[in-house]
Amino acid sequence: MTTREPSAIDAVAESYTTRLAALDPIAATGWGLKGYDHLMTDFSPAGHAARADLDRATLRELDQAAPVDATDEVTLAALRDRLGLHLELFEAAEHTADLNVIASPLQELRDVFDLMPTGAEDDWANIASRLSKVPDALRGYAESLREGVRGGLVPAALQVAEGVKQAAELADPASSFFMSFTGGAPVTGALASDLEQAGCAAAAAYGELARFLAEEVAPHAPAKDAVGRERYARFSRAFVGAEVDLDETYEWGLEELQRMADEQDAIVAEIAGPGSSIEDAIAVLDADPAYALHGTAALQEWMQTTADSVIAALDGVHFDIPEPIRAIECMIAPTQNGGIYYTGPSDDFSRPGRMWWSVPPGVTEFNTWRERTTVHHEGVPGHHLQIAQQVLVRDQLNSWRRLVLWTSGHGEGWALYAERLMEEFGFMDDPGDRLGLLDGQRMRAARVVLDIGVHLGKPAPARWGGGTWDAAKAWELLRANAKMDEAFLRFELNRYLGWPGQAPSYKVGQRLWEQARTTAEDTARSRGEEFSLKDFHTRALNLGSVPLSILPAALG
Repeated sequence: MTTREPSAIDAVAESYTTRLAALDPIAATGWGLKGYDHLMTDFSPAGHAARADLDRATLRELDQAAPVDATDEVTLAALRDRLGLHLELFEAAEHTADLNVIASPLQELRDVFDLMPTGAEDDWANIASRLSKVPDALRGYAESLREGVRGGLVPAALQVAEGVKQAAELADPASSFFMSFTGGAPVTGALASDLEQAGCAAAAAYGELARFLAEEVAPHAPAKDAVGRERYARFSRAFVGAEVDLDETYEWGLEELQRMADEQDAIVAEIAGPGSSIEDAIAVLDADPAYALHGTAALQEWMQTTADSVIAALDGVHFDIPEPIRAIECMIAPTQNGGIYYTGPSDDFSRPGRMWWSVPPGVTEFNTWRERTTVHHEGVPGHHLQIAQQVLVRDQLNSWRRLVLWTSGHGEGWALYAERLMEEFGFMDDPGDRLGLLDGQRMRAARVVLDIGVHLGKPAPARWGGGTWDAAKAWELLRANAKMDEAFLRFELNRYLGWPGQAPSYKVGQRLWEQARTTAEDTARSRGEEFSLKDFHTRALNLGSVPLSILPAALG
């Protein structure tokens, strides 16, 4: 593959990336761009307006630039799609109700510190500078939420209540991340003093946010979790990267859920005998020491060993994995909310791709049969192979395509597709591992039904209580279709209720990936050509994370 000459459209995309990094330094840190770690994103109404102005200006610039090749055509379509949607969400004032349990400024202002370098004194100086800006950032965020209260667009009561709890925990000197983080810094003198003061101020600012949410937002928060069809359709397009028929997708979700249940029943019989329940099979697996891990150190070691062995096994056989991508770090996250997630490498790969496991308090026992598919999802051939490959192809893609563009349906859909690939490739032949795979896939199918059902107020099937879907019925659906810790499931349900459209993007994205592969196979067959799955995956990964509406045409 020869190096591609940058075009006028690439220049627009590069300029947009640079200007956006200055307006959103938290995102710039996530992308691995250097020079922004001392700054903080402005979450005030003015900050959101400045980013919207940049989107409008960039769309005008694109009107003056003509594509010169297929890469340009994808970039142009993706920029227009994503920036246009950003503006739709801004004009609908969604930023004034941006509060949920997992992915809102409340969490972003803390989580960014997990990604910042800490190896040198200058790194800690950047941390001190950014920490000192947390109070102003939180006040700006509060002003955006206050604007939402004035305009009648307020997060649901459940999200506000959980936000109060999270903010209060970050404010509590006994549990605050900011206090422990700065207290453990390997620096002395004035910098140590600056860090301590900034950490204390950040914790205190979260205390102010907790009071603000409880006193000014909670009294206006609606009890109803549903956001309605109009808002949900925008969120769905944002996360999936394509417009889908929500009613058809809901019915498909019900069918897929039943199919997953039937497939799982067959494996239950294999593990625990005919007529056994899934609880019987889980008991058999949990009692087997071959699947047991004791303590987070053992969990981390197993994650790392599993990820490394998969990379070695797949490279040169099912994928060609370049040298920089063969390194992945498996980490125990400093948070304790039960989430498992991936963060991509920095632009120069000095920070490797990382798989994070946020272990809830008191959890010390783990079972590999539940989690092997998670390692494939977050690592290889899932997020790590996808995102790190996207960062690597700098000779073909501009910085916006490589570092900024991310569509959940494309990314999470690929990761679910990757889980099934590992089954297809023969890595999930162990019955316990297959049960874990299906438990996760069944949960993702349940989320399609739950998320669309609740937020669109659709009728619930009689087996789930009839009437209209609500949080109580959603809880019963989730408990029946995901055999996981109750505290984890509660957090998951709260996430779906407050982050509409995101959870279904995984399974819907997987569906669209599978359709794209089938189309490619059919096209090769119609041309009398042999279909190469390896080549298909190479072409797809080299595109980066495009909106799924663009993927079929981009694959050719």
